[in-house]
Amino acid sequence: MYRPIVMGTNGMVAAAHPLASLAGVNILKRGGNAIDAAIAINAVLNVTQPHMCGIGGDLFYLIYLARTREVIFLNGSGRAPRRASLEFFREKRMVKIPPRSAYAVTVPGCVAAWEDARERYGTMPLADLLAEAITYAEGHPVSHKLAWYITEHREVLSRYPDTAAIFLPGGRPPRPGDILRQDDLAATFRLLAREGKAAFYQGPIAEAITRTVQEEGGFLALEDLAGHTSTWGQPVATTYRGYTIYETAPNSQGLTALLEFNLVEGFDLKAMGLDTSTYIHHLVEAKKLAFADRDAYISDPDFVQIPIDHLLSKDYAAKRRRLIDPQQAMEIAAGSQLRGDTTYFAVVDREGNIVSCIQSIYFPFGSGLVARGTGILLQSRGAYFSLDPSHPNCLSPGKRTLHTLMAAIITKGDKPCLVFGTMGADGQPQTHLQVISRFLDFGCNIQEAIEAPRWIHGRALGDGPPSLNLENRFDPTVIEDLRRLGHKVTLLPAWSNETGHAQGIVIDYQRGVLMGGADPRGDGYALGW
Repeated sequence: MYRPIVMGTNGMVAAAHPLASLAGVNILKRGGNAIDAAIAINAVLNVTQPHMCGIGGDLFYLIYLARTREVIFLNGSGRAPRRASLEFFREKRMVKIPPRSAYAVTVPGCVAAWEDARERYGTMPLADLLAEAITYAEGHPVSHKLAWYITEHREVLSRYPDTAAIFLPGGRPPRPGDILRQDDLAATFRLLAREGKAAFYQGPIAEAITRTVQEEGGFLALEDLAGHTSTWGQPVATTYRGYTIYETAPNSQGLTALLEFNLVEGFDLKAMGLDTSTYIHHLVEAKKLAFADRDAYISDPDFVQIPIDHLLSKDYAAKRRRLIDPQQAMEIAAGSQLRGDTTYFAVVDREGNIVSCIQSIYFPFGSGLVARGTGILLQSRGAYFSLDPSHPNCLSPGKRTLHTLMAAIITKGDKPCLVFGTMGADGQPQTHLQVISRFLDFGCNIQEAIEAPRWIHGRALGDGPPSLNLENRFDPTVIEDLRRLGHKVTLLPAWSNETGHAQGIVIDYQRGVLMGGADPRGDGYALGW
């Protein structure tokens, strides 16, 4: 293993940046619970991974409550503006919503989700939870990964003066170790610490967001922000070899991973052997079928009827499983070729409460727009809407788009054993399938499961026909066998960003130990004590 498993008995955080993990642990050590720690982690990730997430975007929480032994779901995704319409794009002869534009900006749901979770289950004031994020926003060293992302997306960042002023100081990308200062964002966090979500959705921050978007031709208005609400609900779940896998519910694509697990449950994966061509082939084929169902059914349940019970039935999985040919790859088109950047973390506190969180501004640096004077990068999530009026995920005013964000909690009986998630847009259900299968089917520890070579099926490298993209660490004979089975194979670098940055925590109740794992593909680290 490239990184050790981090172990503790009192609390554990596995986040995509070490400063975020440290912030979460500090809250836990001060007596805060997992929900308190989650908000602190979210805020620090906004500062240290601005290309991935922030208060200009959305998040989903899966929360396990140790006292009642239940898993609950908080949907913190925002809706399309009320003035957004298919007719507008039709008149402009546009077939897609451009992600690097004000058209793609939807209502940010992050701050409301923080406050809704804190008010219901938290124990600490918001000011305490934002303190470390404020300190880091006043200046923190740029990581190698962030420096790479800024350089890679320099053209996008240079389009808007407010964005360039933050991320291209002096007109150039910062180098690793340079101090990145986000003074406006620090001031925004101070305002939120004093006034809470009202300042964001009804006050000066709302005015800055809508003014910036409208000046760039977008639709977002004050009434869109003022009318935003988070949604509490139940996760989606299925059983798998004696375990229960919980995922975030629609409009999240979490259902997709459950469809995959229902399909592969009918195969003896252990007999196939880990990372053999047979094993990989069956997982890839299950992915294709699950994504076909995702694209046919999943959207905002307030706008479309999603037959969740039918889709998750074992009978339905058995029928779909018959479509998998063990000797030949199926010709099923991949879904979207859009790529998004996201960040995931897991936190477990001393009492056994858990938060599994996924958050994003969709594309790297979102729309590219910073709300003037706030330091807030605005998300591009609206670009995931279809402009086809017959599609279940077609754009509609006030609608939540199908979301690639998803997070998992796995239980044995009523006790959690694994908390897991990853960034990676369409790659997320595929990484869930691979890492969780390694853990449950083959007994890998969490760090081994995360570090193992991965694949992603689809248009991971841009336009063109879908391919099976494998990290080049797989056995060459396995790669050739997959080609013979009909897969269009493309090789990725050994530790490719394309395959996601995953984090996870294992809960060993028998020994009273927490074990955290983090992905060397990114900046993530687990910390516990």
